[in-house]
Amino acid sequence: MDTLLELARDPAAWAALGALFAMEVVLGIDNLIFISILTNKLPQHQQQRARVVGIGAALLMRLALLATVAFIVGLTEPVFSVFGHPLSWRDLILIGGGAFLLWKATREIHYHIAPSPDDHLFEGKRIDTIGFYSAIGQILMLDLVFSIDSIITAVGMTEHLPIMFIAVIAAVLVMLLAASPLANFIQRNPTIVMLALAFLMMIGLTLVAEGLGSHVPKGYVYSAMAFSALVEGLNMMARRRAQKNKAQVSSH
Repeated sequence: MDTLLELARDPAAWAALGALFAMEVVLGIDNLIFISILTNKLPQHQQQRARVVGIGAALLMRLALLATVAFIVGLTEPVFSVFGHPLSWRDLILIGGGAFLLWKATREIHYHIAPSPDDHLFEGKRIDTIGFYSAIGQILMLDLVFSIDSIITAVGMTEHLPIMFIAVIAAVLVMLLAASPLANFIQRNPTIVMLALAFLMMIGLTLVAEGLGSHVPKGYVYSAMAFSALVEGLNMMARRRAQKNKAQVSSH
């Protein structure tokens, strides 16, 4: 308790909390996009429940990982080398998570552009629906990748576990509040789905590159995502204006 009171009186601790919270929220955007696309494939009555259960379970997993922060930091130690390049468990997790995102996004993109739901490259299996527990499992699997990366980054920003716990809890609560509005927005705007899948592919490539030792500044990635979202927003405004003008002409 004394430690918490000391941190509450320390301006540096508040600055670290704000920075960590902002970082967790930004990193959570990737997760939210994936959760939105995934849960929109569930039956209507299961979608909200899947978001709450998935994000709630992800919060518990992040808190459990924070409790073993020393072990998580140890994942950065090299375990073997490939062609002279050392790889750690963190690198392998990032590569695996990035490859999963690339596979998932490619699969979804092909489904959306295929002439019919049954005409695609993936063993003739339909992908327009998904099971509830399968969705939860995929949400947790991807969150594990992002959690390990964010915790290792957080350790470099502060050494105080209470600050990490508060930042993670606050950021996940923001994710929980934003999950349904974002999912509904994506569902109402089909062109956003393709843009979101393109984001997932870019994030997947970034994770693989990070795992292979090529550092990609997060600022560049999120700036590109923000610019693309802005352009798509302008396109949506232009389409709505054109539809409104067409409706007015038709009424006359």
